[in-house]
Amino acid sequence: MDPAAAAHVPLGAITADDLAAAGGAAELHAALRRAVDARGGDGPAAVWGEIARAVLRPGVPFAVHQMLYYGCYAGFPSATPPTWTPDPDEAVLTNVGRVLEARGREFLGEAYKDPIASFSDFHRFSIENPEAYWKMVFEEMGITFSVEPSCILRENDAYPGGEWLPGAVMNAAANCLAVKPGRNSDDVAIVWRDEGKDSEPLNFVTLEELRKKVCLVANALDALNLDKGSAIAIDMPMNVNAVVIYLAIVLAGYVVVSIADSFAAPAISMRLKISETKAIFTQDYILRDDKELPLYSRVVEAKAPMAIVIPVRGSTLVKGLRADDLSWEDFLGRVNHTKADNYTAIEQPAYAFTNILFSSGTTGEPKAIPWTHLTPLKSAADGWCHMDIQRGDVVAWPTNLGWMMGPWLVYASLLNGASMALYNGSPNSSGFAKFVQDAKVTMLGLVPSIARSWKSTDCTAGFDWSNIRCFSSSGEASSVDDYLWLMGRACYKPVIEYCGGTEIGGGFVAGSLLQPQALSAFSTPAMGCNLFILDNNGNPLPQDSTGTGELALDPTFFGASTTLLNADHHDVYFNGMPEWNGKVLRRHGDEFERTADGYYRAHGRADDTMNLGGIKVSSIEIERICNRVNDTILETAAIGVPPLGGGPEQLTIAVVFKDQSSQTEDLNQLKLAFNTALKKLNPLFKVSSVVVVPSLPRTASNKVMRRVLRKEFTQQPKHSKI
Repeated sequence: MDPAAAAHVPLGAITADDLAAAGGAAELHAALRRAVDARGGDGPAAVWGEIARAVLRPGVPFAVHQMLYYGCYAGFPSATPPTWTPDPDEAVLTNVGRVLEARGREFLGEAYKDPIASFSDFHRFSIENPEAYWKMVFEEMGITFSVEPSCILRENDAYPGGEWLPGAVMNAAANCLAVKPGRNSDDVAIVWRDEGKDSEPLNFVTLEELRKKVCLVANALDALNLDKGSAIAIDMPMNVNAVVIYLAIVLAGYVVVSIADSFAAPAISMRLKISETKAIFTQDYILRDDKELPLYSRVVEAKAPMAIVIPVRGSTLVKGLRADDLSWEDFLGRVNHTKADNYTAIEQPAYAFTNILFSSGTTGEPKAIPWTHLTPLKSAADGWCHMDIQRGDVVAWPTNLGWMMGPWLVYASLLNGASMALYNGSPNSSGFAKFVQDAKVTMLGLVPSIARSWKSTDCTAGFDWSNIRCFSSSGEASSVDDYLWLMGRACYKPVIEYCGGTEIGGGFVAGSLLQPQALSAFSTPAMGCNLFILDNNGNPLPQDSTGTGELALDPTFFGASTTLLNADHHDVYFNGMPEWNGKVLRRHGDEFERTADGYYRAHGRADDTMNLGGIKVSSIEIERICNRVNDTILETAAIGVPPLGGGPEQLTIAVVFKDQSSQTEDLNQLKLAFNTALKKLNPLFKVSSVVVVPSLPRTASNKVMRRVLRKEFTQQPKHSKI
């Protein structure tokens, strides 16, 4: 039987010859039969669990993994068969399982059974009893306040959904650096390695060493004589220095401005102006494959204010600095070193700004979203509950401080007493795969395009990822086969899908180690979050019912934004939204489906924002550039189109030419021109295809209906295409 044909036949029909044709060893068929005999009477999920445990190993060809997975679930009535099921003995060792075993009857009464059976009840408890739930979470994470809040939540018309932790005074960075029960000053806070040094020993920063580094930079910041609360930008890769600078800015009472190191000068300039940045930290270059990619020169081109420039090659002096700029050495040299190792944290009200991040809206200008001292608690709480980050864990997530997952990683690891694993180089490499092995990473986060790259290059082959307890995925839609492959690299540890937004500091829908996990699906709303799917009339569907529509959130949501710097927060998130139980629901913008078996699936954006490689960007930003590529173009529409079989969105440009009767434009050349022009917006954005259309569909008010084009292109367009 052809291996592709065998991929969807029942297990009982798969022969030893079929496995051999897919590259499997001769003994695999006997092992398969033993697994089926052992668990065959317990249903397909139990059989698949036994196959994943006892038969499949990372070195077995992926075609065999596919054959056995699809064969196990051949004829399964649901589109979301579980690829991982929690073990009761392991469930009680998770953060939530441990709490429920100790306090389950206190929280849930006689209805409590065990962590797995009672997880959904506990989620409901987190919504209906925020006072008890969040108090417990803060105690578990060891969060301290210099002034305790008067309560967890109180009604206040100035805050959508209510005011959280009223009266609280704290510093989120100080909490990251604090010694807590079970966490010592000599515990590892950061483990790291540089690209190209993959055979060298790992580098470690203890909690005490991190504290001293942060205090030194905080003292140096004060020597700049900026007003407290001033905005200070970071535009550099996520390495140890970047983390130290980030924590120091927050510790010292300033506000971080997050800028991705991939941005071109115009995008940097826009963010600096919106945030009124007073200073910026950057590097002279970014090193990739021993190539020097300019970074400081982009900051200069953006006409940034005073820059503190770190040499990427250690002690190398940075040449050609502007008159008001400082080298890293001169910046640190301003500190009186007799007091450099200590700094008294600037304690602030809980709603004081700590970080300004940016997320694209539909107007072309990115929304400037302030994080407060509350937001890190949401990030860390998600890590504590959904990814089960515990003291002693090692957490890796290739990202950047310019995107929310950068600060998320800082807080979710350090506030939970875990180590942060940082690789200074490309994650799409065998070097990164070896780093995951050597650092003994226990939770590995990623965007789906990274998994797709690993799968296509097989760069993880030969490395031992058995320390991983779970993966997590965010940023864009994932592919079933890519993530089946990914789970197989770590002997089928679960993937916790995680979807949220910069404006909520974390997720609104996720997975849990106390629930069965299905590929490319979410098993639960985030703890403390009540979500709704809107019907075609914009009204909430009955909760727990099946359906597809725009997603809306209960506004009583810990950590969610309450203001924007450059837009009306109410107009963006609440205007025109329906009410539920007397509260106006919060808009998010994603389209979601709730399946018959209780899982959630993402179907992309419901508005005119798309997701390219985990980066949200407005269609209008891209169209503004494409429209100017040459004089033959009348207008364009930028659409994120999911590939057949699922996975990350690919950028498609629909083009309307001025003269449609004599089209002579070479679409290959046009695609090349679009990609060249888009480098000015972000070098990571690449056009996948160009489609010629006679006109763009519009509403009665002349708005472009990009969703119509997206649906049409997903169904294989018949227009001219390249």
